[in-house]
Amino acid sequence: MATVIRLTRVGRKKKPFYRIVVTDSRKRRDGGWIESIGYYNPLKPDIKNINKERMQYWISVGAKMSDRVRAITQ
Repeated sequence: MATVIRLTRVGRKKKPFYRIVVTDSRKRRDGGWIESIGYYNPLKPDIKNINKERMQYWISVGAKMSDRVRAITQ
C-alpha cells in the first residue's frame, strides 16, 4: 500500500479548512484516511498544528508528502 501525507478539506463553502492526514494514495481527496496528524487554515496561515512525531514516523515507514504539505511544514 502506497501511503501519502496530504490535505483533506473539511471547511464549508468559501471557508476552506484542511486536515493533514495519512491516507492510501489511491483514495479520493476527501475519502477515508488512516490517521489525522494535524490541521491547517489557509485563511489564517499562522493557524496550523502538526504532530511532528507522527509525521516523522510515517515518513520513516515510507509515506510520501504531497507538495502542498511539504510547503506548509517548512
